[in-house]
Amino acid sequence: MEYFLELLLSGLIRGSIYALIALGYTMVYGIIELINFAHGEIYMISAFIALIFASVLNAYGLNSLATFAIASSLAIVYAAAYGFTLEKLAYKPLRNAPRLSPLISAIGLSIVLQNYVMLAQTSSFVPFPNLIPDFAFLNSISHILFPSEFLILVITTIVMIILTIVIKYTKIGKAMRAVAQDRMMAMLLGININYIISVTFIIGSCLAAIGGVLIASHIGQINFFIGFIAGIKAFTAAVLGGIGNIPGAVLGSIILGCTESFATGYVSSDYEDVFAFAILVLLLIFRPEGILGKKRDQKV
Repeated sequence: MEYFLELLLSGLIRGSIYALIALGYTMVYGIIELINFAHGEIYMISAFIALIFASVLNAYGLNSLATFAIASSLAIVYAAAYGFTLEKLAYKPLRNAPRLSPLISAIGLSIVLQNYVMLAQTSSFVPFPNLIPDFAFLNSISHILFPSEFLILVITTIVMIILTIVIKYTKIGKAMRAVAQDRMMAMLLGININYIISVTFIIGSCLAAIGGVLIASHIGQINFFIGFIAGIKAFTAAVLGGIGNIPGAVLGSIILGCTESFATGYVSSDYEDVFAFAILVLLLIFRPEGILGKKRDQKV
């Protein structure tokens, strides 16, 4: 039973990180129907930014909690700037182009950012310091939950709640839903769609940055390729839950994370990707719109 709980916890940790990235995919797709394949690289770059600032702050003797908070905040700011810039330079000029054009642009951006980091940093794995402090009360609650895992679950839950409140109840959230439903009608009603699209990219990038810093501190190492792998997994999770559906992205991420965890624990770590993508293939065959996705009527 304890082994089962360990695997379940591991699956929730994986799913939480996938969810933070998958939400960026699904929000952007819901607004402009674009798969931003460069989104995973924002996750990767944020981890490197946090590492750079953490190294500087450690030199000044700051404690781990202060270092984690400051480095994470700066990484989020940088990620927001990256997301905003990429949207303005690479996607906005192609907004009315054939749908294949922005997709190719996104793939190209992903490759450019990977190689940029590889040349600016290194192609090898780089150690990432454990910035997460030890929570003493965890020792009395459970010996299978580590501080980094606890923080990942808590922060992810808080972020999900805040995002849900923003989308459902704030003015900007209502505008985002209006643009997602009908961009032309939203524009006629006076909504600045360029502003809404930029905000969507910024929010998605910030979520990816949070995931990048948390998982880097948990695993203890990063390299230029982690964004591609995490991005593909998160995109799979978004499709699994229903691309464009925010609750679906979270559900798909949890299912994917738990599938990988149990496949690793009960079968072999060599097959975790096989089981995860097998579920995706079966779902796309029998329910192409995803678990919570809805069939879209063709507009004529």
